[in-house]
Amino acid sequence: MASVQEAIDVDVPIRVAYDQWTQFESFPQFMGGVERITQLDDTHTHWVTNIDGVKREFDAEITEQHPEERVAWTSTSGDAKHAGVVTFHRLDDAKTRVMIQIDWEPKGVVEKAGAALGFDDRQVKADAKKFKEFIESRGSETGAWRGDVSRPDQP
Repeated sequence: MASVQEAIDVDVPIRVAYDQWTQFESFPQFMGGVERITQLDDTHTHWVTNIDGVKREFDAEITEQHPEERVAWTSTSGDAKHAGVVTFHRLDDAKTRVMIQIDWEPKGVVEKAGAALGFDDRQVKADAKKFKEFIESRGSETGAWRGDVSRPDQP
């Protein structure tokens, strides 16, 4: 399993940063390789990715979501084992630290080589920078979902 972590400070209030991250269907606007995400219901999404010509589709479930704190998801079916968690940290009234952790299982020679050479780290760093530019240039979120989802083993 490969893992990447990245943190970025964005010049928007925590509510704006968090609310934007709940809008999965907007991810292709700032995430390289993500062609489409379809929100199926409050906790299920369908992803279509194309990274270096390798197209994958998978379903994911939001396993934990707490407003202005965290969003976590994991793949449930399809050709990619993938999980992520994003946490939000208020720095002041107009600045938020967004911390991203993505875990995945590279398949095949190309993906394993890319992970070994740090291409995935660079992609997540670039995506975090694009998220910062996207949300700061807008000044507000494209939408919001303020529901709360807990892992089955927690109240």
